[in-house]
Amino acid sequence: MFTGIITDIGEILEVEQRGDLRARIATDYDIVGIDIGASIACDGVCLTVIALGEAPRAWFDVEISAETVSKTNIGRNGWAPGKRVNLERALKVGDELGGHIVSGHVDGVAEVVSVATEGDSTRVVFRVPDELARFIAPKGSVALNGTSLTVNEVDGRDFGVNFIPHTQAVTTWGEVAVGDAVNLEIDTLARYVARLAEAG
Repeated sequence: MFTGIITDIGEILEVEQRGDLRARIATDYDIVGIDIGASIACDGVCLTVIALGEAPRAWFDVEISAETVSKTNIGRNGWAPGKRVNLERALKVGDELGGHIVSGHVDGVAEVVSVATEGDSTRVVFRVPDELARFIAPKGSVALNGTSLTVNEVDGRDFGVNFIPHTQAVTTWGEVAVGDAVNLEIDTLARYVARLAEAG
């Protein structure tokens, strides 16, 4: 379980196909406090740590199944050395819940359709797959590449989000560009509300 509050930006160091995809990710986390088997959200994808090391800088390895690759932007963008990814460690009892409850299970891939400067912020419009559009609501929450964000407005399959300078500085959102494929996790509450509406 996560909150969508990014706490580090990792960098892909190595990617290797070994049946499943294996990736090595550099981090500023203190790896002494990370156990093998721990969960870390990488661009919003909950992945399991399978190895740790400290040279030339701290890193952890994860394995990514073909199913996960096919359902996320890992398959669309292709992880490669040098790529930066948003990181969040799993929520612990007593941690501040600053964003919203995020599972790390990506529902689909959204596409960036426009990026514009709006005051000091950057306004980004995303397009979602048809089957997920009904879960997106104005002032509702979404997780995009693992980041908890508030939806500004919705127009069919498109919705807009404003990124303040702080968010752009502490995540990879400062690098966003039109055409980017983005991991989307809908709000759990929105899923249940839609389900109840169907039942009614």
